[in-house]
Amino acid sequence: MIVKVCGMRDQENIRQVAALGVQWIGMIFWDKSPRNVTMIPSHAGTLPDKAPSSVLSSGGTFVGVFVDEMPQNIITHVVNFGLDIVQMHGHETPTLIRNLRATLEPDIRPGIRFIKAISVSEQADIAKYKQYEDCVDYFLFDAKCQSVGGSGRQFDWSVLDAYDGNKPFLLSGGIGPDDAERIALFHHPKCIGIDLNSRFESEPGLKDIEKLKTFLDKL
Repeated sequence: MIVKVCGMRDQENIRQVAALGVQWIGMIFWDKSPRNVTMIPSHAGTLPDKAPSSVLSSGGTFVGVFVDEMPQNIITHVVNFGLDIVQMHGHETPTLIRNLRATLEPDIRPGIRFIKAISVSEQADIAKYKQYEDCVDYFLFDAKCQSVGGSGRQFDWSVLDAYDGNKPFLLSGGIGPDDAERIALFHHPKCIGIDLNSRFESEPGLKDIEKLKTFLDKL
């Protein structure tokens, strides 16, 4: 199972999370998020404006999260931060994603991958994936809320029975320290991992390492 921990922006915290065996590190590049990488939190050790993977030294896969961002800005962040995966969490069109891939591959970022987040509150929301299936590598099903992710809200995972697509997906939406058993009981042939964020934080953008370790041990 892939474990993605999102909303990260502190170099030492990223190293600590990666040391737990977390494979994917998510960094949010959206100025309305309290976990925005370019914001200055109350603690030291934040990411610089340019932070390629070699600087972070975690050996993980880096996911950049964007919300209706200009394509040129996404490309700049992919280069500056050494992103391996681009996660689209807004109302991006399939055409925009196709054009981004064509621009980044093969010369700028060979092997770049794309995730499209789908906000879910009921079974009918699942069908939105169909317009993106031919242009992304993964889906991420998150709880629908007024903001964009990181709300701590959950949704009824049983509605994912309606997903009959071919692309693998990550399960998201308010997964917390007490959900290990719930995750173990969830089964879908295309589910390859989980996405963790706000419910494992000591403050926005800073993950509680002991809380994460306890959860992963249970999982």
